[in-house]
Amino acid sequence: MNLFQRIFKMGQAEAHSLADKLEDPIKLTEQGIRDLKKDLDDSLKAFAEVKAMAIRSRNEAKEANDRAVDYEQKAMLILQKAQSGQIDGAEADRLASEALLKKEEAEKAAALAETNREKFDGNISKLDQNIKKLRSNISHYENELKTLKARAKVNNATQKLNKQMANIDSGSTVSMLEKMKEKVDQEEALAEAYGDIADGNKSLDDEIDSVLADSPQTKASDALAALKAKMNK
Repeated sequence: MNLFQRIFKMGQAEAHSLADKLEDPIKLTEQGIRDLKKDLDDSLKAFAEVKAMAIRSRNEAKEANDRAVDYEQKAMLILQKAQSGQIDGAEADRLASEALLKKEEAEKAAALAETNREKFDGNISKLDQNIKKLRSNISHYENELKTLKARAKVNNATQKLNKQMANIDSGSTVSMLEKMKEKVDQEEALAEAYGDIADGNKSLDDEIDSVLADSPQTKASDALAALKAKMNK
């Protein structure tokens, strides 16, 4: 194997090695991106669910606060009726106390709902950060994947070129060029020989006519005769 082939065989081996190293990272990156996108989908689903629970807790807190205000107003109305003599005082105190107990229960329910809402809001904040991070990682790894695929594409092209170049035998190429040069030289010499033969086959009359046709004196005589003919008209 000549030096030229050895050099390109080495390049080819290195290219194959690089291809092997690139193949697994590409597959791993593709799988990693798929996993991250699944995590993103799960996080988005959880985000929506937790947000729905936060909204529900906020609504529950508002409804419970409204009930507490309503029970307090009812207790006040009952006491007012007792003061105006519309109902018995003892009965008014009993009913007003029951209304106030209902108010207290509603306030506890409102406080619990508000606590849950705050907890859900904290979860929403964490999920939002996680979603942003996942999206950033996906974008980063997709760019990395594009780079790896581009490198692999260049490497494949390099492999093909190295393979083609490695199959070239510089000795046989030079020999082929020398043979072509020798053939062209032979054809040029043969053409020149045919030309000499053609010139040798001319008759004496052909030679005389050739000389006369090219004679400057003949051309001048013809021009003079034409000028005289023009003047005599």
